Order: sequence, then C-alpha cells, then structure tokens
Amino acid sequence: MSEHGETTLFLSGDVMTGRGIDQVLPHPCPPDLYEGLVTSAEEYVALAEAASGPISRPVEPGYVWGDALAVLERVRPAARIINLETSITTSEAAVPKGINYRMHPANVAVLTVAGTDCCVLANNHVLDWSARGLIETLEVLGRVGIRVAGAGRDAAAARAPAVLPLERGGSALVFGFGTVDSGIPRGWAAAEGKPGVNLLADLSDETVAEIAGLVAGWKRPGDVVVASIHWGGNWGYEIPAAHRRFAHALIDRAGVDVVHGHSSHHPKAIEVYRGRPILYGCGDLVDDYEGIRGYEELRHDLVLMYFPTVDAGSGRLVRLEMTPLRIRRFQLVRPSAAEREWLRARLDRECGQFGGRVVGRGDGLALEWR
Repeated sequence: MSEHGETTLFLSGDVMTGRGIDQVLPHPCPPDLYEGLVTSAEEYVALAEAASGPISRPVEPGYVWGDALAVLERVRPAARIINLETSITTSEAAVPKGINYRMHPANVAVLTVAGTDCCVLANNHVLDWSARGLIETLEVLGRVGIRVAGAGRDAAAARAPAVLPLERGGSALVFGFGTVDSGIPRGWAAAEGKPGVNLLADLSDETVAEIAGLVAGWKRPGDVVVASIHWGGNWGYEIPAAHRRFAHALIDRAGVDVVHGHSSHHPKAIEVYRGRPILYGCGDLVDDYEGIRGYEELRHDLVLMYFPTVDAGSGRLVRLEMTPLRIRRFQLVRPSAAEREWLRARLDRECGQFGGRVVGRGDGLALEWR
C-alpha cells in the first residue's frame, strides 16, 4: 500500500428521481408529461402500486434509499458519486424529446439524505427542461453543497472535474463525459457562453489526447481520477468494441484510474484492465420503472451499489465489492437469496469474457480478477 493509503468510493448508475419518484415526495412538480401514451407522472406511480402494493404518500426523503442508507453507513465511502439523470427545476420549458424527467427543487433532500458528494450530469435528461432547467439544477445542487461534473454554464465549467477531498489527502477528481449513442442530442453540448453537457465529439485518439491534457492539468499525487461516462443504449449486455478501446486508452494514456460507465438500465460487465476497474454499465439505482412491461428477462428491478477500493498512490484497484438491492414500491430493499444469486450468476457470466469472476460474500458480491 502506498503512503496515500486506500480509498473506497461509492459509485452508482442512473439515479432518476423525477417523474413517478417526484410525485411521491413531499413537493411534487405538476405531473404533466409529453410521452404520447402517458400524459401524467401519476400513471407511473399507479403501475408501481399495481405491481407491488400501495405507497403511502408523501414519503420521507430517505424513503427511496431504503436499505441502501444502512449500507452507506456501514461502508462509509470516502466519496459518494451518482449519475443524476433528472433535472431539478420548476421550469415548464419542456424539450420535445418524448421523455422528460424533472424533480421539484424542494425535494433535493432526497439527494442530501444519502450524503451525495457528486452528481454527474453529462446525460440525456439533464436538459429535458431546457437550459433554464439545467441552470436551476446547478444552483440547487450548489446551495446544498453537492458538487457536479459533466455539465455547466459553459464549456469550461462542463469540462472541469468535481474535486472531492479525501481524508488521507489528495482528492477524487470526477470528470463527466457524455456520448451521442446514449441519446444526448448534439445541440446539448456546452460551448463558450452556452450552458450544456460535456459531450464528446467521438471516441478517437484525438479525444483521448484532449482528455489526457485536461487530466494532467488537475491530477496531483494521491488523487484518484474517475472518468464518468454516459454511453451506449439502455438494454442488452453487448460491450461495443469502440467503448472498450476508449476505456483502455483512458487508462493507458489519460491517467484515469476508474472508468464509471452508465446509461444501461441493468448492470453490465466489469473489466479490470492494468489494475484499473472499468464498469461498462452500472445499471439504474433509483427509477420509476416498476410495473412497466418489457425486458423482464433482464431483471432491471435488481440493482447494485458499487464500492471500488483503490490504492490512492498507484491508482490500482485493491478490491471491488457490490451490494445487490431490489426496487420495490420505489424503495431499495434487500433482495431474496434467489434474486441475489440470479444477479451474481448473470454478472459472473458477463465479467467472464474479461477474465473476472463474481462471487458471493455474505449478503454482497465481490469481483475477482486475474
């Protein structure tokens, strides 16, 4: 172990506190939606209740986290990083894109109650309610002390990392990136004087070189660099070759220690490359998909909390533990033994292609790698 010691992070995939989730919180936005078949967010609440039983409203801010709060208290990660796939705004300027997520600013305690340190915003929903909605999101998170990565009032702010100080010295530097194959419109890219997300032009060597220069300007001894990337589709286990090449290049040439991928609604494969973890798709952690039919075979109600522990001096992965949970009545609860085993076996199958094994460890899971 280096002089900087070990650092454990909490990483999650998509946290979607808008739409149905927002409706059960104390201060919901108007429920109006523009989805064609669904015109009210209340319909998503009704679907969840039909599937699992009534939700007594309003729920407390910690309700949706359920058993996850005890896990966070036990692990006590040095930094808590989520992909927030929701605009926090009262804006009525909905972007006509089919699905629009927003949460009322008065419900922001749903993020602070979990001790969230950083919200990654480089995704395909943060501008669902226009630039006005993004700016209000930035203001609300800033007021409660949550740092952001991957979006900002201009390109420089969107590219800058969230700097999360670590107890042993150094910082976790979280850089947020998005790609068009995740559904982010090209017009959402931040520019000089224009709010938006840090949208990658492509996954080329030139883009890697740009990121390498950016990281070099920030990284100091003892820092852990997290590249948080919203990429790829929502369903299926395939890892595009371009994603794998890009992730490897970030580690080889850009000084990245952890690749934190998201967009998929269910967990995907994990690879350990040159001692660094690549989470290709973390899956959702909080959403309102309960009761929606389709893709049942992927069990998107079974979710994971990820806890990579890295040596802060070398950046190498020491261990990777995961806590499986299930979404029930919009709340994270412990899964059954059979559900935990299903998730273990499925993730073991997917990680096997990269030389990894997923094993049970108490009520949790752990990755083993060569």
